[in-house]
Amino acid sequence: MDEAYRAVDWMTVFLLAGLIPLGMAFEKTGTAAFIAKFVLGMLGHPSPIVLLGAVGVMTSFFTLVVSNVGATVLLVPLCMNMAVMAGGDPRMAALVVGLSASNTFVLPTHQVNALIMRPGGYRTVDYAKAGAVMTAIFLAVELTILYFFYGIQ
Repeated sequence: MDEAYRAVDWMTVFLLAGLIPLGMAFEKTGTAAFIAKFVLGMLGHPSPIVLLGAVGVMTSFFTLVVSNVGATVLLVPLCMNMAVMAGGDPRMAALVVGLSASNTFVLPTHQVNALIMRPGGYRTVDYAKAGAVMTAIFLAVELTILYFFYGIQ
């Protein structure tokens, strides 16, 4: 049991402990609903697949500046609000946020990307070129799988 406690990454535990109340505050203060209305106003009356695509793009970009855990905790309430307002399934919006938060190929901000940057001789522009394509492919595959397996229109 002591070995298990030593193996826990306590920085992550404390990060989550701080972000979860922030996500709850985001929901309870109405900030999530306000932003959801704004984004839906820009999209008009999107079909469920278009809405989920917008959620995926928003999450992918948000993950570039915030950790994937932070993006997930903050965007799940927002995107669930958007789905409810648009008449979609909030569970699918939460699923897209969770999956898209791992879509971090554009910049070497993720530890795996940063780890291979120097030994591979890569520059940030290399990540941007290849990462933009990988991000689009990731999102297309994600939405295609959701479309066929969950029957999203």
